[in-house]
Amino acid sequence: MSNVKLAVIFYSTYGTNHRMAEIAAEAAREAGAEVRLLRVPETAPKEVIEGQDAWKAQAEKTAHIPEVTHDDMEWADGYLMSAPTRYGVVSSQLRAFIDTLGGLWFEGKLANKTVSAMTSAQNVHGGQETTLISLYTTAMHWGAIITAPGYTDPVLFEAGGNPYGVSTQAGEVGDKTEAAIRHQARRQVELTAKLVA
Repeated sequence: MSNVKLAVIFYSTYGTNHRMAEIAAEAAREAGAEVRLLRVPETAPKEVIEGQDAWKAQAEKTAHIPEVTHDDMEWADGYLMSAPTRYGVVSSQLRAFIDTLGGLWFEGKLANKTVSAMTSAQNVHGGQETTLISLYTTAMHWGAIITAPGYTDPVLFEAGGNPYGVSTQAGEVGDKTEAAIRHQARRQVELTAKLVA
């Protein structure tokens, strides 16, 4: 068992990033971390969500999962974020939450924590890499420590070869992607454990 506290934070419109976050949380627990699986608050209007059956179903499916708070951000030693790509950057829901963290950042409460990220997009070249890099740019402003998977396991080549973080097409979380997610989560727990020891 490690003494790592990991917040797995996700936003998911139709379920892909929710599934990715569940896999990551399970792998992190297996690696000995204390894990909080947390969803980002929805910012889209209720009538828009209810007008799309799949979006409404996903919202209902995850309603029992706690929303991430500033207290969670202070509690955690590391953050593993998963959210869809929107026009080459992260979804506005996750961005809106991040934009509330100025007070914690100003007090240095986000510094020296690990950050890793995952994403999905509708098509193969839908901006996954730029989404992950934009999240890491934010982490650099916090003074956080980026724990991207890099090319540290052969599974990264089998699952698309992205060294920045797992990325996949929407709706496609197959065995290779799951193995890559598990590797990324384990690696973050291992690196975070060294920092908090």
